[in-house]
Amino acid sequence: MAAILNGMELTTAKDAFDRVAEKQKLSFSKCQEVIDQVSQEIEQALVKIQSVEDPMSPVDQKSILTELKHKLIAISPLKLLEGSQKELNFNLSKFPKVLEKSFPDISKAYRDVDFDFHIVNHIIASHFYHQGLFDLGDCLINEAGEPEAAALRSHFLELHQILEAMRIKNIEPALKWASTNREKLVQNGSNIELKLRQLQFVEILKRGNRADALNYAKTHLASFSSSHLKEFQKLIVCIMWIGRLENCPHSELFTPIHWEKLTEELARDFCNFVGQSLQSPLSVAIVAGIEGLPTLLKLANVMAAKKQEWQALKQLPVPVELGKEFQFHSIFVCPVSRDQGSDENPPMLLPCLHVLCKQSIVKLSKGSSRAFKCPYCPAEASAAQCRQLYF
Repeated sequence: MAAILNGMELTTAKDAFDRVAEKQKLSFSKCQEVIDQVSQEIEQALVKIQSVEDPMSPVDQKSILTELKHKLIAISPLKLLEGSQKELNFNLSKFPKVLEKSFPDISKAYRDVDFDFHIVNHIIASHFYHQGLFDLGDCLINEAGEPEAAALRSHFLELHQILEAMRIKNIEPALKWASTNREKLVQNGSNIELKLRQLQFVEILKRGNRADALNYAKTHLASFSSSHLKEFQKLIVCIMWIGRLENCPHSELFTPIHWEKLTEELARDFCNFVGQSLQSPLSVAIVAGIEGLPTLLKLANVMAAKKQEWQALKQLPVPVELGKEFQFHSIFVCPVSRDQGSDENPPMLLPCLHVLCKQSIVKLSKGSSRAFKCPYCPAEASAAQCRQLYF
């Protein structure tokens, strides 16, 4: 739930909680102080009673108790506690309202949509394999009866074995995979093998053995000299600085951050190689849903206030804006008609560079060659001047 909130809303909720916690501590401290004060007066009265020469004398006991009564009245414990307790109750009563505002009821945005459970099972199993939770993935596909979903298991098992080795600075499994698939990786525009070799070469340089470094460069780096000359030259120059690498002009090659960056790049190239995204479809869908949830909640509340049926909607009446990281395909929604572009109703580029759907242009031009005014600027155009963008 907390993920649907922006930083300001989270801060508001946390501040409200901190105020309640602070008032509770003050109330407890004040209560303990009053209890200690009352206890002290009672103990002193008991000591006086026990020290009276004639313990059976009702006059002396009565006077001591009367004195205790006056002292307790003077202390007025209820009044002392009333102020702090009132402040605590005030802040405590406000806290649920802050929570309700910051953590809305997301069930209001729920819509009864038909799902293909076969696809959903595949997505969830894929997510488990993405995360390296192979036991969970296996359990799901066995219980759901989706054996074909296990096809991804071997790929992600190999990936996680490689990444685990990388985390302990064992580069051999990654190099074996990269060299085995060298041709296809190069076709995909990946130079991951060079970067792995570079990382291994840097570790040899750190050990300070010049002969080992030269031998490694001849055996494993020379083949990259023509295709990646600048990188090759940088690495060869570093050999001259063995023993004083901190003064090397390419000292940035020796920072530990390269292990972390290369591990991320390796995971990305591996997923691209097997035709999978780095992020699982399930995690992408959840994050996208979280980002669009405030708009959906607002829309659901507006429709409820107007007594309109949320479940009956076939298409959302407003666009749900998501970040560029969620734009995997080109989708165009006409700003005039709110219709989504299609083969029958493609987006058209006006001379003024604004874009409308074809049907909107037909309506604006009234189906003829006459000029019409762009809805967003003073420029005029005719249907013949508009150019189809795609579809």
